Amino acid sequence: MSKTIIAGPCSVESQAQLREVTLALKSIPEVTMIRAGVWKPRTRPGAFEGLGEPALGWMRDLTAELGVRFCCEVARPEHVELCLQYGIDTLWLGARTTTNPFMVDELCQSLHGTGAHLLVKNPVCPDVRLWIGALERLHKAGIEQLTAIHRGFSMYNNHGYRNAPLWEVAMELRREHPELPILCDPSHMGGRADLVAPLARAARQLDYDGLMVEVHPHPSDALTDAVQQITPKTLAGVIADWTSAPYPTSAAAADRALDPLRRKIDDIDHDLISLLSQRMAISKRIASVKRDAHLPVYQQARWADVVSDRLHQASSLGLDPDFTKELLEKIHAESVRVQMENEK
Repeated sequence: MSKTIIAGPCSVESQAQLREVTLALKSIPEVTMIRAGVWKPRTRPGAFEGLGEPALGWMRDLTAELGVRFCCEVARPEHVELCLQYGIDTLWLGARTTTNPFMVDELCQSLHGTGAHLLVKNPVCPDVRLWIGALERLHKAGIEQLTAIHRGFSMYNNHGYRNAPLWEVAMELRREHPELPILCDPSHMGGRADLVAPLARAARQLDYDGLMVEVHPHPSDALTDAVQQITPKTLAGVIADWTSAPYPTSAAAADRALDPLRRKIDDIDHDLISLLSQRMAISKRIASVKRDAHLPVYQQARWADVVSDRLHQASSLGLDPDFTKELLEKIHAESVRVQMENEK
């Protein structure tokens, strides 16, 4: 099955720059479409904020001359109208736009009946409901061609990424809408050129439907997102890795090898659920003792000891400490809830 590869500059900076990158990307046969930012409001004022309508004219001319396809970010109804006027009918909503239902509603009104193809980036925060909500609003407005773009999420600790991947959020979207294509944007996810290839590889392992990558002919000179854009030559290598057969073993042989391992996973999961049920039953008994002794449900010193002990054990067993701590916190939160319920 062919994959969608969308690539191009963060911002259109000049007619010459756009032509140079377009010619380079046209020479890479796997590139499906060229992305190009025209309106680029920055987090803080005073930086380069895009060239607007003149850049759309250059894109229209290159489409006529070279037969390429462009897509562009929109955030206002007038952006939609201008893009369609210049023959650009594949549009994307940025993370900030997806976050705001009011903005999505306004765009729905301008998109109704246009037949446009919409690419919807995940919201800034890791809230799959917001992402799904934006997609549903667009679908109800008659937009049938919808694609999700996973570009990572802004968090207090992004673990070395510009936007933490949180792959599980995109997987939740896929579980709820298996028919929806999902592309990965490793440029905004990583925030660095050297992270594009490994993040793209991870997306391939998760069976994403394609990539959206920021590409600039001279990244160090870029007016926006210079550190995360890659050259067309680098992109060709990323695509070669992405499109190579990741699994040389036949599907039938893989299934035969996986079946006994999956059965073991099933057994372990069943044991885990049973143990969690036993743990919560004990939490109820603990609640009774605390209630009779007039003790608070939350015991800070005890919790600190539990975390320290379990993290030490996890480390000795080769488990990731962040994963272990998050798991413990979820179990503890449920235990506190159970005890509070039994305090009534």
